[in-house]
Amino acid sequence: MTFESQQQIAHDLHESSNTIRRVLHELLPQASENTPHAATPQQMSDLLSQLMLAGQRLRALPAQRDGKLEQEISEYRQEVERLRSLLPSIQVSLLAERARLERERERLNGAAAWAQASLQTLTK
Repeated sequence: MTFESQQQIAHDLHESSNTIRRVLHELLPQASENTPHAATPQQMSDLLSQLMLAGQRLRALPAQRDGKLEQEISEYRQEVERLRSLLPSIQVSLLAERARLERERERLNGAAAWAQASLQTLTK
């Protein structure tokens, strides 16, 4: 494998690590919060696309690697391990957000039914 190919793989792994790091930073709770923020569809899409890109790059690793590529592999591995350790709490926050949205939907359905019944009462 050429030096340029190794540089490209190292660059791609660096970008993947940065994206994972950024999304995890956005999701981590602040000091006054207990659970991570619910992930947005864009954040989940960013994570998935970077994990898939890095997976392709990792499958194409050369047997002999330079120091820069080894460093980027190590940093990427650390970020993926951080992501893995936070996945249960991210799941909890997503489930809590889903429950909140379901309660809000029920509330809105109740308000819509009340409004409809009120309209029917007024038109009689």
